[in-house]
Amino acid sequence: MSGPTRTPQDLDTGIAGGIGESPLRPDGTLKVRGEFAYSSDLWAEDMLWGATLRSPHPHARITSIDVAAALRLPGVHAVLTAADVPGANRYGLKAQDQPVLAEDVVRYRGEAVALIAADHPETARRALERVEVGYEVLSPITNAELAAHDETLPKLHPDGNVVRHQVIRKGDPEAAADVVVSGVYTVGMQDQAFLGPESGLALPAEDGGVDLYLATQDLHSDLRQTAAALGLPPEKVRMTLSGVGGAFGGREDLSIQVHVCLLALRTGRPVKMVYGREESFYGHVHRHPAKMYYEHGATRDGELVYVKARQYFDGGAYASKTPVVVGNASTLGVGPYRVPNVDLESWGLYTNNPPCGAMRGLGAVQPTFAYESQMDKLAAALGADPADLRIRNAVAQGDEIPTGQSLDFPAPVAELLQRLKAIPLPPRRESSDIRDLPGGASNTTHGEGVVRGVGYGVTIKNICYSEGADDYSTARVRLELIGGEPVAEVHTAAAEVGQGLVTVQQQIARTELGVERVTIHPNDTSVGAAGSSSASRQTYVTGGAVQTACAAVRDAVLHRAAELHGVAPAALTLQGGKIMSATAGVLADLTEILGDGPIELTREYHHRQTFPMDENGASDMVQVQHAFSAHRAIVDVDTELGLVKVVRLDCVQDVGKAVNPDAVIGQIQGGSAQGLGLAVMEEIQVSGGEMRNASFTDYLIPTILDMPPMEIDIIERGDPNAPYGVRGVGEPPTISTTPAVVAAIRAATGKPLTHVPVAPHHII
Repeated sequence: MSGPTRTPQDLDTGIAGGIGESPLRPDGTLKVRGEFAYSSDLWAEDMLWGATLRSPHPHARITSIDVAAALRLPGVHAVLTAADVPGANRYGLKAQDQPVLAEDVVRYRGEAVALIAADHPETARRALERVEVGYEVLSPITNAELAAHDETLPKLHPDGNVVRHQVIRKGDPEAAADVVVSGVYTVGMQDQAFLGPESGLALPAEDGGVDLYLATQDLHSDLRQTAAALGLPPEKVRMTLSGVGGAFGGREDLSIQVHVCLLALRTGRPVKMVYGREESFYGHVHRHPAKMYYEHGATRDGELVYVKARQYFDGGAYASKTPVVVGNASTLGVGPYRVPNVDLESWGLYTNNPPCGAMRGLGAVQPTFAYESQMDKLAAALGADPADLRIRNAVAQGDEIPTGQSLDFPAPVAELLQRLKAIPLPPRRESSDIRDLPGGASNTTHGEGVVRGVGYGVTIKNICYSEGADDYSTARVRLELIGGEPVAEVHTAAAEVGQGLVTVQQQIARTELGVERVTIHPNDTSVGAAGSSSASRQTYVTGGAVQTACAAVRDAVLHRAAELHGVAPAALTLQGGKIMSATAGVLADLTEILGDGPIELTREYHHRQTFPMDENGASDMVQVQHAFSAHRAIVDVDTELGLVKVVRLDCVQDVGKAVNPDAVIGQIQGGSAQGLGLAVMEEIQVSGGEMRNASFTDYLIPTILDMPPMEIDIIERGDPNAPYGVRGVGEPPTISTTPAVVAAIRAATGKPLTHVPVAPHHII
């Protein structure tokens, strides 16, 4: 960790575009104009096209593979199967349980079985049809709850069907309560729905290695897994981030990485792979569907006494991030509330359903829907205001979460709700425009049967990696003269996936070094690891690494100036490109100091150490930081047709420090859109292990017409342990939106609504 945090006010650089401002994104204009190069735009001379043959069955034994007919097709240069994987035919983020290419068994519909390289994508597609695979179809396991407890079911993996089982026990769960409410809640499978499909370009290198240009969330994790599968040392697998068209967790796992490299190394030619939309649905993980049993006990005056819960998460065929989902869901499973007695169990299971892994808010989205539904049910049983009940039980700084960890940073949950309640409700529309009604321009209603409802949702989400993971990032900062002007270059492996990290890194460098021109080096694996662009962690850890590296460069500048002028370094500061002395004023210009050559230094930033839980789920430091957000939704519901229009979606969120206020607003708006989608429309339909709606025709996501006006109130209660006091921003608004929207629909309809997304048939 770095030393004491310096605020932008302490630095007073006088340079525009620093911390707390909203400079333009360096990639923004190109993206708006459609000129930005994404990974699917990559091209190389003499390039071949790769394609993947996928299993048509959720569960089957492979009895034979015949590739002869495919190889005879003119234009086909290679057909690869599991026997052609030179290294380990296993990979995975937490457990190496997934084959690069299926060997003897396929465990989900869409599993990769063979690869083709051809001189045209259409030739590759035709070759796929000529690969003959014999299958012995097996019965799929599709019920996660049964997979947890039914020992007569076949084992999908050698250790059984349980990926992780976690217990959280605190106090006396059998404590007496005056009022008890219970419910069973289910969450459907949500897709990340990023617009840029999986794609990449691999170029074989003269040293026997390979250079891969791709869209990903974690270059070094990809490198580790890919090198092992290729049987190559890591230094011979070089990865560079290309333009990423969205991610939201769906690019943490491998997709094309090993496949395209295998084809390039086999053919000795550049190979490009780009998934179509349907293949993208099969080729990446999704949000875990969940079934959750909850019971809340409270006193008559509304004070929580206990929470009991059982959570089941369907991880699909392979582990991916299921262990992390279970860890987050269990530690955060009672919400941002003081609960003296807790008995919670959580299971993550293997099934033959599509694999599930990371998605924005991983592990917190599902239990938040359950415990917030319970809080509404408890409020109804007590005759209490739903927001006031939450305020009464809200955690505050110094309180403990169920693991025993004390919240040693601001936790303004009650303030979020109070400020949310104070936002004026919108008036009822007097407009005769049917577009203002549920169903919109479809002309389904003219106002008859339309009822308005208001609902609240609040959440707690851990930030950064947890449970003992060594969470860190690396930054290399170079300060030099270019054209007679000081320029800082920042080099990290942290993936820019649309969240604005490129801008944040520039802002930090301007603030710390007092130079206006800051360039971002292409992200690649020639610099140390930065971890994944997930868990709302990059501004925290990569921001911390850039801050630390810049501070080291600044100190080196001051030492060079001190030697040149014969003064003590401690007496000097760097402000606005000038070396300042407390006694002599301006001592030198930065250009003078850099005339002796550039200064380049690399530093790592590690956040506070966390620790695993014991057998009862206890750990006094299981997570490094928590973020909080609250939403209030106002909806109009046509109770006769089951149609919903979200009229307003207001949010109050504590962001610690708004490094880039405009970007913060964008993150809250975008996260709220995904939460709204889960509430009323987004669900991958899976039946018997088969995905039924693998397209944007049938998998619906919110458009600009579905998003309502939002009033967003940002508060900044800085975390003293974090660089600049930052607190993760991107995930919390996704989490608290869903229960708020559903609560509003409940208020309008009186229906229990225990499943998301809410469909018309749930209402009518």
